[in-house]
Amino acid sequence: MAEKLFREIRVTQQKDCNGVIFPKILSLTNIPCKVSGLTDSIKASKSWLELQLHQSGAILFRGFPLVSASDFNDFVEAFGFEPLPYVGGAAIRTHVIGHVFTANESPLDQKIPFHHEMAVQPEFPSKLFFFCETEPVSGGETPVVLSHIIYDKMKERHPSFVQQLEEVGLIYTRVLSEDDDPSSPVGLGWKSKFSTSDKCIAQERAAKLGATLKWKESGAVEVKIGPIPGVRYDKSRNRKTWFNMLVSAIGGFENELNDDPAKAVTFGDGQPLPAHIVHDCCKILDEECVAIPWLKGDVLMLDNLAVLHARLPLITPPRRILASLCK
Repeated sequence: MAEKLFREIRVTQQKDCNGVIFPKILSLTNIPCKVSGLTDSIKASKSWLELQLHQSGAILFRGFPLVSASDFNDFVEAFGFEPLPYVGGAAIRTHVIGHVFTANESPLDQKIPFHHEMAVQPEFPSKLFFFCETEPVSGGETPVVLSHIIYDKMKERHPSFVQQLEEVGLIYTRVLSEDDDPSSPVGLGWKSKFSTSDKCIAQERAAKLGATLKWKESGAVEVKIGPIPGVRYDKSRNRKTWFNMLVSAIGGFENELNDDPAKAVTFGDGQPLPAHIVHDCCKILDEECVAIPWLKGDVLMLDNLAVLHARLPLITPPRRILASLCK
């Protein structure tokens, strides 16, 4: 039996979400000396592991013999998922090996707000993997929270807001410079984002991503996406999820290039979002999330439709987290 290969671990940070422990933490019953033994166990247990992910939304694999980016790549490939290229995203990332990239390379003392990965793109990853290559001394956790719980809490507290969100969706507007900005969590310039310095080609590629461009005399460009849904229906679980970049875009899109930072995110009909409700959403996210300190070799596997993630500021460096996105 596949489940006999794994044992469940409990830590104080986990939550009981209506009888489901979140996130689930798994180790191997017998730790193999080589990564090949681990990948064999993953391949033999793929269906069972996918069921665990479907039930919990997130799995933290802990105590496995994973040391390097190459080990992590082998681990991800053992699941047999099709990789998703990081096209149209906003974060600065570097390809490491195989299907592995660095996680967001913005300064580690900055917080990255809660979001679903690539939620504003026509094609977003189904599953995410994060790997702790270098364990932080303190801080730098990757908090996670179940998206349907946020939807339920927001609907309970702000029913009219949620109704409007479901009816008209959201519009995201951001001004990108020509070059990358390493100081920002959404620091890709338009040349990197669209992999070209040709404005006509950038226009074509933006259209494929559902975005419209408005060029400025400075060489910067206003990128507008939407209206797109702010809530999605998770058919496999028969529930709605708070699937958007609302909180992260409002904070992350504000920079000196924006003519009006308050318009970074609006309702799909152009109406502004009430600031007090956005603030309360941030509060709910912080109240409901789980933040487990990273240990070297940890792999966090997320169902991107079910779970939002963030990054807490690093208190004591170093820290190096790698990532892989799957269709």
